[in-house]
Amino acid sequence: MPHVLILGGTSEGRALAEALVPYGLRLAVTSSLAGRVARPVLPPGEVRVGGFGGAGGLGRWLHEHRVDALIDATHPFAETISRNAALAAASAHVPLLALRRPSWVPGAGDRWHRVGSLAEAADALPALGARRVFLTTGRMGLAAFAHLDRTWFLVRSVDAPEPPFPARTHPLLDRGPFTLDGEREVLRHHRIDTVVTKDSGGAATAPKLTAAREAGLPVVVVRRPAAPEGVPVVETVTDAVGWARRVCG
Repeated sequence: MPHVLILGGTSEGRALAEALVPYGLRLAVTSSLAGRVARPVLPPGEVRVGGFGGAGGLGRWLHEHRVDALIDATHPFAETISRNAALAAASAHVPLLALRRPSWVPGAGDRWHRVGSLAEAADALPALGARRVFLTTGRMGLAAFAHLDRTWFLVRSVDAPEPPFPARTHPLLDRGPFTLDGEREVLRHHRIDTVVTKDSGGAATAPKLTAAREAGLPVVVVRRPAAPEGVPVVETVTDAVGWARRVCG
């Protein structure tokens, strides 16, 4: 039976597993989660949690478990696992596809400031006069903002952040999807004057952008990295399902 491995941890990864598992009599589906979230929402089918031990470990896993197709449906900013997936797939001669939700596109009235990294985002805040920042980049990478001791940060993440992080940090533990009314209230209640986000794309966390536009707030947007060279990319679960069915026959 053909075997598909999904590198998941995203809503697209779960949706892909949900779409492929019904083909269970003709297709074996395994989803792999990194294990960085304490209580992940598990997809259907077989699930493994934890790293592989780099590209070499993933390559061995592909070979030992006779994987016929590998789909990288990780977060658009999960650069390390995406790079390891490309190396492992090449070494194991396994077809690889990247599933990436479309990037966000600014609309009329948006005050976006695009930057190339979290460090550049931190550098941009003083020039914007940011005093109370809604930081929605997750709990990883907070060290880039740790030196901004005069700025107050509302840090939203699924699990509690770990140091190093800014001295004036207020954690907001929550999991998307988020509503527009909810995001309006977050900005109002915490008197936010600047929003920082990664260009994660998708609808689950997009309402914060609308709420910031309505409030006239600047938004610092970290550009997403490109997929590894030579890896085909699709933007929808439907396209990923079609690819898997073609590859696996």
